[in-house]
Amino acid sequence: MEKYTVPHKQGWGWSVPKFMKRNKTPDYRGQHVFGVPPLIHVQRTGQPLPQSIQQAMRYLRSQCLDQVGIFRKSGVKSRIQNLRQMNESSPDNVCYEGQSAYDVADLLKQYFRDLPEPIFTSKLTTTFLQIYQLLPKDQWLAAAQAATLLLPDENREVLQTLLYFLSDIASAEENQMTAGNLAVCLAPSIFHLNVSKKDSPSPRIKSKRSLVGRPGPRDLSENMAATQGLSHMISDCKKLFQVPQDMVLQLCGSYSAAELSPPGPALAELRQAQAAGVSLSLYMEESVQELLRDAAERFKGWMSVPGPQDTELACRKASDGHPLRVWKASTEVAAPPAVVLHRVLRERALWDEDLLRAQVLEALMPGVELYHYVTDSMAPHPCRDFVVLRMWRSDLPRGGCLLVSQSLDPEQPVPESGVRALMLTSQYLMEPCGLGRSRLTHICRADLRGRSPDWYNKVFGHLCAMEVAKIRDSFPTLQAAGPETKL
Repeated sequence: MEKYTVPHKQGWGWSVPKFMKRNKTPDYRGQHVFGVPPLIHVQRTGQPLPQSIQQAMRYLRSQCLDQVGIFRKSGVKSRIQNLRQMNESSPDNVCYEGQSAYDVADLLKQYFRDLPEPIFTSKLTTTFLQIYQLLPKDQWLAAAQAATLLLPDENREVLQTLLYFLSDIASAEENQMTAGNLAVCLAPSIFHLNVSKKDSPSPRIKSKRSLVGRPGPRDLSENMAATQGLSHMISDCKKLFQVPQDMVLQLCGSYSAAELSPPGPALAELRQAQAAGVSLSLYMEESVQELLRDAAERFKGWMSVPGPQDTELACRKASDGHPLRVWKASTEVAAPPAVVLHRVLRERALWDEDLLRAQVLEALMPGVELYHYVTDSMAPHPCRDFVVLRMWRSDLPRGGCLLVSQSLDPEQPVPESGVRALMLTSQYLMEPCGLGRSRLTHICRADLRGRSPDWYNKVFGHLCAMEVAKIRDSFPTLQAAGPETKL
């Protein structure tokens, strides 16, 4: 970009602007869909795009591709408002069946326009626009790939989902909406162009508040760049997210597969040790003793952070020096430890809504097994695939139970159903706490592949906390029988 900069342009720089410090952290507690940034949503639900918005995309893709002028023709304001209220009041139970395609399309435009900052972020929106303002066309793709890598993981995933969806819309000739036509209709909402919001944190919008009347040359240039850029990204969306390996290795904070590998020997080596008289359980015993030692010391040395959904969340640095932190989430469950252990071991489908399939590959010995499970991701992103060795005990003092697991290389290749993720540490401790209840503690450290260190610091701990909250909520709440009495 420096090569194509106009040399006499005073004070211009293409570098990423510094993050603007906000005086007050926004509070999104009363909002569920509109105006909630992807980071908050992925912390709440595990996916950066609300289910109701994903559902709207699925509805348009499956039933409305033949609607002429979709995203160009306006919907009915009152019906769009009703859809919006439905999204906010019950985001998990929105039904678009029978709705006008133009109403749902306008709803999607409103969602992206109402985000606190553009999906390209306040830092990088100008950079994306200047790619299409300054560079020759033959360099657009490489520059856009590089800029896309700078986006936060959750924003990049939303962008990919959106572009793949728009590509499907553009590929249907019946609707007469090419990539260029879609870009004309959607670029102002996605890039937050020519918008004025009273309390918007976006520096792009703040700089435009004083503008009135006709747009100036700069605004016209940005509008053209946004339209050209969005059209190009829709047309080349399959290539945009296929980043060359040499570019990945140049990323700050990246790591290769060799730096994080399964934490122990392969299953074939364990079998050889077992044949020599060494029990398989000894391989997991170090993890068991570490968990029991931490519990005996009441998890001393962990740094507490705010946890979601009435959970306690904490983290600490790992001893191997790698930036991936170890996370601990805990909550009380209305069931005894043995029942909670069985729920985690054998009934994952009851609490993990993202589970696609799970199976015990082999029972190696009592209390030790090889386990394979696959979890879904937001389309079109790949699934996560885990192969772990796990061991459990239900003979702890006072009726406590535990389950520890970690990835290993199986003897026979297990067909991958997406990206083979790496479970470095997973420990569950169920301790009785009276009245048929348990205290469930989950300690986890995983490499899900394709995530940045920043994502692990901001998001992964919340996912661990949500997991224990889902296990807790899969049990009915214990209530005392009979009427309340005065003491």
